[in-house]
Amino acid sequence: MFTGSYVAIVTPFKNGKLDERALGDLIEWQIASGTHGIVPCGTTGESATLTHAEHDRVVAFTVEVVKRRVPVVAGTGSNSTEEAIALTKHAKAAGVDGALLITPYYNKPTQEGLFRHYKAVAEAVDLPLVIYNIPGRTGVNMMPATIARLTICPTVVAIKEGSGAVQQASEIIELCGERLTVLAGDDALTLPMMAVGGKGVITVTANLVPTKMAQLVNDFREGRIEAARAMHYELYPLFTALFYETNPIPVKEALHLMGKIAPELRLPLCSMGNENKAKLLAVLKAAGLV
Repeated sequence: MFTGSYVAIVTPFKNGKLDERALGDLIEWQIASGTHGIVPCGTTGESATLTHAEHDRVVAFTVEVVKRRVPVVAGTGSNSTEEAIALTKHAKAAGVDGALLITPYYNKPTQEGLFRHYKAVAEAVDLPLVIYNIPGRTGVNMMPATIARLTICPTVVAIKEGSGAVQQASEIIELCGERLTVLAGDDALTLPMMAVGGKGVITVTANLVPTKMAQLVNDFREGRIEAARAMHYELYPLFTALFYETNPIPVKEALHLMGKIAPELRLPLCSMGNENKAKLLAVLKAAGLV
């Protein structure tokens, strides 16, 4: 259902408030540039520091701007199952095409707890769900066997696999087959994960180069393997630079340098250190983005 290059879009702020004009411009640019889908309110969208009202508004606004031209998969995860259900219900009412739910963070649930969490959301809201596994952020790794168990839920349709291990992605694909779509959760692993059966990526880098990220995926899917590999290596410096510091600090700084958003983050995230900022600027210049 969800394949291709989906941008994990940033949430622009201006004077501490949501900058809807900048967000709308970013969405229009993404669609015009060939991005296959929009993912608001993910980690890159600073969902952890949005109020519930802001979260709901970002999701609804994204749906309004997109107008069904590409799929919208809204981040609705939480470390509280009831809160995740509430956010997912709102997203469905707003008209999204699917929801992205991070594994509960800080609680560090067991594999059984993870299974019950997602099953509860799936039973409460009739909406296509994408599991988001990123143990480096959450402190818990959802194992392939648990993911396979969840395919009994017909609305659990995909996983954003961000463990950083192609082997784990391979195990998920081996266990789940066509019952579950695997999307890369690390931009630098887009090509390797597609090589073992992944169907695309939910990407930070597409915030800066949407056309090229979409082209990487398109080339691989259409059998142009050498072209996909060449694009992977062309983009590799960006893949690295966007994680010089905690995401989304570098990507928001880059978009600011490109003249697309104000350089605002919400504490506890803060602006880049000068040394990393200089390194990032050099990569952006080399890529022709500034």
